[in-house]
Amino acid sequence: MTPQTEPDLAAPLLASQDFFARSTRVLEESDSNFRPAEGMMTAAQQVAHVAQTLDWFVEGVTRPEGFDLDFAKHAAELEKVASLTAARATLAAAYDRSIQFFRSRTAADLATPLPDGPIMGGQPMNVILGAMIEHTAHHRGALTVYSRLLGKIPPMPYGG
Repeated sequence: MTPQTEPDLAAPLLASQDFFARSTRVLEESDSNFRPAEGMMTAAQQVAHVAQTLDWFVEGVTRPEGFDLDFAKHAAELEKVASLTAARATLAAAYDRSIQFFRSRTAADLATPLPDGPIMGGQPMNVILGAMIEHTAHHRGALTVYSRLLGKIPPMPYGG
């Protein structure tokens, strides 16, 4: 057996994926279009937004033009989302792509500074990992509030 010489930077993403799934599993397909107030994202849109943002971070550090700052376009894409089941499938695929991204790069690759710009300019590429996890946790928390507003009790994300 060959010892691993570099840490698996995808491990925190796998934990994030597990925490998200566990804490939002009480939401059902019938909850897809629930929103606490007009103008807020629905439950399905929250999940789709997490998927969209995981991809946005990876694309932002890999495409020559950097991060896509057309947030109106991103919001318009979310308006089309109406199924929690479909959003969860999209999220699973986004996690898979993100995990593959981190596992296909060396620590040296991920230490490469990002180009100057409004999103993490000049910081090492690996800084997106923390941002991805924090963003996901934020929306996981919002969805636990949605669950409680629906009269459901979300499980703790960190255990059984």
